[in-house]
Amino acid sequence: MFEKFKEYKKEYKELEKKLTLPKVINNHNKLKKYARRHGKLKDILKDYDRYLKLKEELKQSQKLYEQESGQMKELAEKEVNILKGKITKLEKKLKSYLLPRDPDAEKDVIVEIRAGTGGEESALFCATLYRMYVKFADSKGWKTEVYSSNQTGLGGFKEIIFSVEGNDLFSYLKSESGVHRVQRVPETETGGRIHTSACSVVVLPQAGEAEFKLNKVDLRIDTYRASGKGGQHVNVTDSAVRITHLPTGVVAQCQDERSQSQNKTKAMNMLRARLKEKINRNRAEKKDKKRRKHIGSGDRSQKIRTYNFPQNRITDHRVNLKVYNLEKIIEGNLSGFLEELKKKMREKELSEL
Repeated sequence: MFEKFKEYKKEYKELEKKLTLPKVINNHNKLKKYARRHGKLKDILKDYDRYLKLKEELKQSQKLYEQESGQMKELAEKEVNILKGKITKLEKKLKSYLLPRDPDAEKDVIVEIRAGTGGEESALFCATLYRMYVKFADSKGWKTEVYSSNQTGLGGFKEIIFSVEGNDLFSYLKSESGVHRVQRVPETETGGRIHTSACSVVVLPQAGEAEFKLNKVDLRIDTYRASGKGGQHVNVTDSAVRITHLPTGVVAQCQDERSQSQNKTKAMNMLRARLKEKINRNRAEKKDKKRRKHIGSGDRSQKIRTYNFPQNRITDHRVNLKVYNLEKIIEGNLSGFLEELKKKMREKELSEL
């Protein structure tokens, strides 16, 4: 463990030098990447330095305990026990830093939410989840932008795709991928019966042009006229764009922007993200099926969470996490819940180390 943190210190110092170089300062992508990693390492090393300080304090307190007697010995013993508790807690946190680093942890993301079983109620729940994530993003100072949407007559969504930009995004939101189930009395229900519906959520790390290059000959780009709900917003030009990656059959399309070039840019971003996920998923399944089964793969077909409105309860089934503040979480207060979820999922991973 100590050797790894020495490596982190070395990397931190190297990044400090890189961040002062003109070629990095003038390169937005590199500057953003290095600054994020620098900030992450700063927090890690702060915890590590505190750990070393506590270990030294424990050493001194144990020495005092051995030398003293009477009341002073009792005070020293009390101090030893307090320090041991702090060290044990901090050790768990430090060990989590030793887990394999997700190269996409700091990436911006594209979130895809689709209605599933439950008809119109599922579409309404899709809209509820979208508003929840947008409010959460706002509270974190993150930027959201709709890429594509298919709205229903009652204000729900059959599908909505949007991007989120900010700090440490994928590490926060990657655990959201999967099937989200809701149990509540729908707005369309007159008899007061509780219905169960579901939506699927997919969180994809974004992939830039430099990271994920696409060959033009592998792409088929189709343009067509966009249309909105009830025939509104019908464009008089072929501004909507659909891009197909011929070798894999992966498709991305966008029609929400008036400009064809803007729709093309968004569709390309979506395509890169989907292709990246496809490649990563194939690699992960071949590499470590056992671990993915144990901690939950985040597979889009896996039921991960239930939102029970009558009982004001939200349950994450992967780690059996239950909280009774659903009303606040739906309003975007996700931080505490996601932190607890990350903690429990880390504990499962650490148990396998």
